[in-house]
Amino acid sequence: MSKQKSNSSWRNQLHEIIYEADTPAGKFFDLSLLVVILLSIVLVMLESIEPIGTKYALIFNSLEWIITVLFSLEYIARIVCVKKPRAYIFSFYGIVDFLSTVPKYISLFVVGTNSLLALRALRLLRVFRILKLTRFIGESTNFGRALKRSKIKIAVFLSFVLVLCIILGTVMYLVEGDKNSGFTSIPRSVYWAIVTLTTVGYGDIAPISALGQFIASLIMILGYGIIAIPTGIVTSEMSRKERKNIPKNTQSCSSCTESYHADDAQFCHKCGLPLHHG
Repeated sequence: MSKQKSNSSWRNQLHEIIYEADTPAGKFFDLSLLVVILLSIVLVMLESIEPIGTKYALIFNSLEWIITVLFSLEYIARIVCVKKPRAYIFSFYGIVDFLSTVPKYISLFVVGTNSLLALRALRLLRVFRILKLTRFIGESTNFGRALKRSKIKIAVFLSFVLVLCIILGTVMYLVEGDKNSGFTSIPRSVYWAIVTLTTVGYGDIAPISALGQFIASLIMILGYGIIAIPTGIVTSEMSRKERKNIPKNTQSCSSCTESYHADDAQFCHKCGLPLHHG
C-alpha cells in the first residue's frame, strides 16, 4: 500500500511539472522546453542552407541527436505520468510530439530522409502548448473562444468570396478569353480572380483590353476591403467583456489530459475524475 502511494506521489509530481505551469518547477520545465524547441527549429533551418549544412554537418547531427533524445525522454515521461496513456498518445499534441521525434530514428534505417525535415519542423507547433503559462492562458483562451464564436460568420464570408471569385473569373473570361491574354478557361480565370482579389498579383496572367483592366482595377480595390473583414469579425468577438470568466490556471487532468478548467474546479469537466492540486 505504501509502495503504491509512493508511486502515485511521484507520478503526480511529474505530471504537475510536465503538464502544468503553476509551480516554479513547471515554469522552468516549460521555459527549458521552449528553448530546446526553438534551438531545434534553428538547426533545421540552418541545415537546409547547403554551404552551412555541409560545413557543420557533424555538429548539426550531434546536436540533433541530443535534442531527439531529450524529446524522446519527455515523450516517455508524458506517457508515464498520466493514468490513461492513450488519451495523450492519440491526442493532437501527442501525435505532433511523436511525429516530430521519430524522423531522426528513421534516418538510422533509411538513407536520404531529407524529406522528413517537414516533420521535424512540426516541433514548432509545440510552442502553442507551452503558451499555457499563466500570463498567457487568459489571452490565448479568449482568442480561441473568439475564433469558435466567429466560425459561422467566417464560413459565410469565405463562401461569399468564393462565389464572387467564380463570377468575376467568368466575367473576365468573357471579356479577355479571345484576346490571347492568358484567360484560356473559366477555372484559370477564377484562379486569376483569387490572386487579384487577395492582392497577391503574380502577374502570370494580365488583362490587355481597356474593359478588362478596368474590371481588374475594381477587383484590386475591392480586395483591400475584403481582406480586413475576417480580422474585424474576430476582433469584434474578442472585444466582448467576458474575460473575467476566463480561467487563468493551468490545471491539467492526470487521467484524460484535459486542460483549461475553472479556477476553482475540483473535478475534470471532461471525465469527471478529481483534479490533482499541488
